[in-house]
Amino acid sequence: MAAGKSVLLTTVFLLVCSNVFMTFAWYAHLRNLSDRAWYVAALASWALALFEYLLQVPANRIGFTALTLPQLKILQEVITLAVFVPFAVLYMRQPVSLNFLWAALCMVGAVYFIFRG
Repeated sequence: MAAGKSVLLTTVFLLVCSNVFMTFAWYAHLRNLSDRAWYVAALASWALALFEYLLQVPANRIGFTALTLPQLKILQEVITLAVFVPFAVLYMRQPVSLNFLWAALCMVGAVYFIFRG
């Protein structure tokens, strides 16, 4: 059981870190590089995405030793939402929306169904 918990914690930590990089790669250029050509933003995003993959690939390999593929995917989606909402509100200065709550509740349901018994 302790080994499974360690795998889960390591997987979650690596996926959170990778998601931070990926969220910035996908969206930060909208704020920081909006005055530049699209290919400059694409190259900057690609550079950030490299770090995302350097964390995401080992996270999925480690996680797959204790989790099923559907569990890994739902875990990734929950982490994506958990990283994206603070990014959208704090970094991109987007207004908080009730839709964030509804999306989070849908994810709670997804976690329940994918991890139950």
